[in-house]
Amino acid sequence: MKTAYIVAAKRTAVGKAPKGVFRFKRPDELAAETIEAMLKDVPSLDKTRIDDVIIGNAMPEAEQGLNMARLISLMGLKIDDVPGVTVNRYCASGVETIAMATAKIQSGMADCIIAGGAESMSYIPMGGYKPTPDYRVAKAGNEDYYWGMGLTAEAVANEFNVSREDQDQFAYNSHQKSLKAQAEDRFQDQIVPINVEETFLNADGKKETRTYTVNKDEGPRADTKLEILAKLRPVFAAGGSVTAGNSSQMSDGAA
Repeated sequence: MKTAYIVAAKRTAVGKAPKGVFRFKRPDELAAETIEAMLKDVPSLDKTRIDDVIIGNAMPEAEQGLNMARLISLMGLKIDDVPGVTVNRYCASGVETIAMATAKIQSGMADCIIAGGAESMSYIPMGGYKPTPDYRVAKAGNEDYYWGMGLTAEAVANEFNVSREDQDQFAYNSHQKSLKAQAEDRFQDQIVPINVEETFLNADGKKETRTYTVNKDEGPRADTKLEILAKLRPVFAAGGSVTAGNSSQMSDGAA
């Protein structure tokens, strides 16, 4: 069996959604520009040797539709030789593409694959534009088929006895670790600076355009305190333990 290696990896910063730094940037553009930057780390690679581009995406519609992975391959590689496939395993979509790429290489089905994910929760609303659960299935006692990650987190917390206090502590520690890493520039080698163009109306009501560069994760909150986290109300289940403070934020980004 072949051994699979990661030879290059890049990501964008992670922006908040829906009003964060990437609210004016399409997800296919985020991914394509990340691939362009990543390939600079392997300048001797013949791009026609890439067997596939596998992109994870939880809501493959609208700006993320039309087999976004194929479009990202065309936009990022600037050649039409390399196919693309979009994978939806919701929150595990990007990780799943790496698993698929690894398995294909190990089995001999491929030699070189670009794998990752791209998502814009600014462009695409939670659940998509037209979520249509099967009413008969839900009525038959299977409403949990349509749970989101919030209720899933509540179920996991109940099953494994994860207390509210432990969740808040974990969230607080996560922010502190990320802030420390940012202060020490631990992330900069992996983050691709992305230029964003914003068109807006100025104070005189005239259209203007400005460009800014994003190269820093937007999520970590320096003002987060355990006392503040403890005061937040559960948002997914009555009497639950999962809050806006110990959940992951809504995000935009690519890797």
